[in-house]
Amino acid sequence: MFYLAGIIITFFLVFLLVGKRNKTIADQILLGWFCAIGVHLILVYLSVCRQIYQYPYLLGITIIFPLIHGPFLFLYVSALTNQLKNRIINCFHFLPALMSLVGFANFFLLSNASKIVVYENKGQGFEALLNMYSILVKTSGIVYVVWSLVLLQKHRQNILGQFSNTDRINLNWLQYLIWGVAVVWIFVLIENTRYLYVAVVVFVVLMGYLGINQVGIFALTVVESAGEIKIPVDENLLSDKKTKYLKSGLTETEAAEIHALLADKMQTQQWFVNPDLTLVELAKLLEVHPNILSQVINTYEEKNFYDYINALRVAKFISLVQQPENKKFTILSLCYDCGFNSKSSFNKHFKRITQTTPSAFINSINHKR
Repeated sequence: MFYLAGIIITFFLVFLLVGKRNKTIADQILLGWFCAIGVHLILVYLSVCRQIYQYPYLLGITIIFPLIHGPFLFLYVSALTNQLKNRIINCFHFLPALMSLVGFANFFLLSNASKIVVYENKGQGFEALLNMYSILVKTSGIVYVVWSLVLLQKHRQNILGQFSNTDRINLNWLQYLIWGVAVVWIFVLIENTRYLYVAVVVFVVLMGYLGINQVGIFALTVVESAGEIKIPVDENLLSDKKTKYLKSGLTETEAAEIHALLADKMQTQQWFVNPDLTLVELAKLLEVHPNILSQVINTYEEKNFYDYINALRVAKFISLVQQPENKKFTILSLCYDCGFNSKSSFNKHFKRITQTTPSAFINSINHKR
């Protein structure tokens, strides 16, 4: 009954995804993944109820599914973070599943009666092949879970290199999804079939909730080039004749000039008080290519864009609270004036930079007066 509930939930989620308008590539991958899980659970349900013997031509088909869930996870995470390769390369992820079908060709060529005998005797005659297959499945799970976590971490680093505020960019749900797959694979590794498919059903519910009901999925656009992540650039910026050092080598003199210009504008214009300031936007204001600006910030400030801008915001807050006329304002109003859009974000950055809380810092100022 539990498996049946899982099947119903899975195909209900398929129905929701099919009806979703303007489906993204990630939605299409998730749809395919749900369909695969649904079919897998149906085959498991038939095996548990021993009804699979009524359809002997289905025996052995389940061998492909453990080898496609890992690739589906990886492709889903890749699509959500815009690190997806071209379609031809993506197809190679499913090559082990195809190879497993070819490897068990002798089983599929058996008569229906012979298949049932092999099945009831736990793969008698195919022991060596099953051992190799088991190693392949376990390796696949570990590789794709780790690979997906690496993609997520890479994506987070790219976000910090381009955005000054990440409060609305929450990727924790995607990390929970990956860990959910990891839990399922733990049961695969310990070969506990009883709890394995229970975990799969629970995971389906989790994946449906996180993958469909979450709002405002953020997907950073990146371009892979020579193994290096490049920053997305507005086409108008690329065509602007005023843009300096566009895709050219950067000398120390040029870098110093850009840094001096950046420091001057941040002091006089205080663009950092814009809570939604991005690297691309700042580069356009300075008429510098975003990749060049990122390089200058990393070199001269020894920070990524995210930490650099928020350090300036904290410095402005410290300047404001030291002025007696600002005592009438609350900490929250002042942190908003500095470019923060939430108190939690402000507290995090302030404590990281000053090693104390805003309240304690203000109290120390008042004692000195």
